[in-house]
Amino acid sequence: MSKGTINVSVDNIFPLIKKFLYSDHEIFLRELISNATDATLKMKHLANIGEADGVEYGEPMIEVKLDKKKKELRITDQGIGMTKDEVEKYINEIAFSGAEEFIEKYKDKNGKDAGIIGHFGLGFYSAFMVAEKVEIITKSYKDEPAVHWSCDGSPEFTLEEADKKERGTEIILHIAEDSTEFLEKNRIDELLVKYNKFMPIPIKFGTRTETLPKPEDAKEEDKAPTKKVDNVINNPNPAWTKLPTELEDKDYNSFYRELYPMQFEEPLFHIHLNVDYPFNLTGILYFPKMTNDMSIQKDKIQLYQNQVFVTDNVEGIVPEFLTMLRGVIDSPDIPLNVSRSYLQADGAVKKISSYITRKVADKLKSLFNSDREGFEKKWNDIKIVIEYGMLTEDKFFEKAQDFALYPTVDNNYYTLSELKEKIKDSQTDKDGNLVILYASNKEEQHSYIEATKEKGYEVLLLDSPIITHLLQKVEGSEEKVSFIRVDSDHVENLIKKDEEQISKLSDEEKESLKTFLDSVIPKEKFSVQLEALDSNANPFIITEPEFMRRMKDMQKTGGGGMFGMGGFPDMYNLIVNTNNELVIEILNTKTEKKKERLVNQALDLARLSKNLLKGEELTAFIKRSYEMIK
Repeated sequence: MSKGTINVSVDNIFPLIKKFLYSDHEIFLRELISNATDATLKMKHLANIGEADGVEYGEPMIEVKLDKKKKELRITDQGIGMTKDEVEKYINEIAFSGAEEFIEKYKDKNGKDAGIIGHFGLGFYSAFMVAEKVEIITKSYKDEPAVHWSCDGSPEFTLEEADKKERGTEIILHIAEDSTEFLEKNRIDELLVKYNKFMPIPIKFGTRTETLPKPEDAKEEDKAPTKKVDNVINNPNPAWTKLPTELEDKDYNSFYRELYPMQFEEPLFHIHLNVDYPFNLTGILYFPKMTNDMSIQKDKIQLYQNQVFVTDNVEGIVPEFLTMLRGVIDSPDIPLNVSRSYLQADGAVKKISSYITRKVADKLKSLFNSDREGFEKKWNDIKIVIEYGMLTEDKFFEKAQDFALYPTVDNNYYTLSELKEKIKDSQTDKDGNLVILYASNKEEQHSYIEATKEKGYEVLLLDSPIITHLLQKVEGSEEKVSFIRVDSDHVENLIKKDEEQISKLSDEEKESLKTFLDSVIPKEKFSVQLEALDSNANPFIITEPEFMRRMKDMQKTGGGGMFGMGGFPDMYNLIVNTNNELVIEILNTKTEKKKERLVNQALDLARLSKNLLKGEELTAFIKRSYEMIK
């Protein structure tokens, strides 16, 4: 037996490892299984290239064993193993990565590695975050004696020969008193499923009971036979590791349920990512049914590195607008810090982000072109992602012009270019500006929509929470195009034409009417404007100027508006139609009380159509209405 001191640059690195190396102690199991996987994949590679004479790769498995009484956790592999010299080199010299040396030595002629996971050499030492003592019993595939390494968390270790006969490595963790949670079967099971569910080598954790088919001669009351089988917790060949040509829709849907077992709705469609130049990346992204609440959708994409789970926070790799999708991304080229938990933005990550954006845009365009009817049916379920992408990613904004849809209140769908062509004759104002009219709530703005449709105008239904921001961007990219909500002015003023209505009231009558209205209608809520409209138009119409309302909307949804606009009191224009018979009656009514009652009734009807009449004011309106029809 030999003794020695671990070659580190500080006297006692282990407390530092335990406190600072990893932000989450549970990571130790992922790291040790990653090392076991590395060792197994190395063995496979050597066997494939003929550098392991007389050694069969076989069907290796990684096994995790728990002994609560002894306070031990064991991870065993049938991989490449280590000689005494290799233990000295790779274990005793911290941060010397065996994986990196192996990759350099055995890269193929194209520069690709053998799928080796580890890149840092510190993963093994994460064991000391939870163990007071760690042992390694290992035998190399080479014809050399097995060795037994042991360390109690100090810089000193022992190294001696062992009687292990089988190729591979066994790590024995003697769990510390402050980490006994890792002696619980359920806790280990949870971690294995979380981090190692798709590792490329089968991982066994105990056994499970499997029910067998009943024999043909069995009676109905006979129980089906059972047998104990290995409990393999992972799927070594997940869908994203296969080529798209090897998969059908049912395979993608099945994998979706494997990723999200509690999600019962099928995804709308998927996007298979597969690129090996200028970076390596595979994965599958799914479009689930969306809601207008963007906040609850995120953190559903899982990031892997060579099938090892890293995080479900993919910010920086996946563009912000696509973090609402679900699925898997796997890339060995994504740089990670020593804990593999936080991403470091660099050029490679930016290229990956751009690639994913382009791939998603191409898929959406393909779906639109191949099945427009189906795409239109899915629009309300996917629009929030597309609109958010258009708002936040300029390149996606450009590509989306080919498939972004603008639905009307009558459920017709147009691209922007199609819409412009359709409405150019009827909705161009006297100054040559194309005015696109829209509603944000079909029910609340119904009267405004109907008035607009009677003029022969097309009305869009744009109701996502970010639509105000997006319309600003679209207007900035289009010459002489503006979006105006149908309740921002009376219908005659939405699209200004040359024709003018002549008022039935004289200037003197209008001044008298205005003076009375100002005395009855609260100035802090309404700005009274007399307009000569069609005699069939409503007597009182409440509007909210497009600019004012848009700035307030943008302020409420985060930025883009004028400072303080979100805190301003609601102010509305009250358009009074001087050609309506009721308005003329109000002017000519001699009794002040009746005159005031008519004004309040007309005002409340206008407020009701704008969904502004509530509480005490609504109660007063109902009472007044009953009194007027007695």
